[in-house]
Amino acid sequence: MTTLPKYDLYGSEAKPSWLDSFNFEWIPQRSRPFNWEIEPHIHDGLIQILYVRSGAGEVFIDGTKWAIEPPCLIVIPARAVHGFHFTPEVDGPVVTAPQRPLEALAGVARPELLAFIRRPTVLPVEAGSRHDQNLMPLFEALAREASAYEPGQIAAGSALLLAVFVLVERVGLGMQASPVVERSRGTAKVEKFRALVEQHYKAHLPMERYAGELGVSPGQLARLCRDCIGMSPLDVINARLIHEAQRELVYSQLSVKQIAAALGFEDEAYFGRFFKKKAGSTPLAFRDMARAQLARASEAE
Repeated sequence: MTTLPKYDLYGSEAKPSWLDSFNFEWIPQRSRPFNWEIEPHIHDGLIQILYVRSGAGEVFIDGTKWAIEPPCLIVIPARAVHGFHFTPEVDGPVVTAPQRPLEALAGVARPELLAFIRRPTVLPVEAGSRHDQNLMPLFEALAREASAYEPGQIAAGSALLLAVFVLVERVGLGMQASPVVERSRGTAKVEKFRALVEQHYKAHLPMERYAGELGVSPGQLARLCRDCIGMSPLDVINARLIHEAQRELVYSQLSVKQIAAALGFEDEAYFGRFFKKKAGSTPLAFRDMARAQLARASEAE
């Protein structure tokens, strides 16, 4: 099976998933060096939103092709397989950001936005409309925040992105038929599975429980996950556990024992073996390495 490339930004090596960061750039910056062709790839843990203001092209999302007719918004959630073909006249902002902090903020402030964050969307915006006029100041504020390197950057960026998604919702609700990418039944099942994992990953539920919630057998769930995202269901759960463990090790002062317990591991030693097998180092070695990496990045700025 061919493995799709995972990028932080197309053509750049992906940053570790525990490292919070977001990026702002203009579409030509990334697409011109690749002759306006962005091959299918995924962003693991990152959401991407484009506001195409000029030019034209096509976007491919999860096997479906859509025409790009500006001005339009394009939302690419984490792990959606996507690629682009642009004309040389294309322009507009692109923001790439961690999806989970944005979802957490939306879950508190306006849960209705979660549907717009989690599904691919190609949404035309009426040129000169109030939505068109309101979107660019938000993207310009995101551009300033992305280059500021100041405390609270992720919080500020997530808040601005949330405001962008409020406008995404308003534009979508103002249309009789929102051109949201239609997901296959299999992809919809996998989306629901990932949502269930997000709710219950610390509980270490048996796979039969997840499959039952989805109305499929464990074998069917395994096939759906491999076909849609190239991972097994257990891989999805373990990746979520490791991601959370890494974040706690880097950003909290909790002991390894406390982190293990918070993630549902009764045995600290077993958690240590699990972490080393999946992450390639012991929890404490990872903590030291990651914090040193953050310190070097901070000094470089």
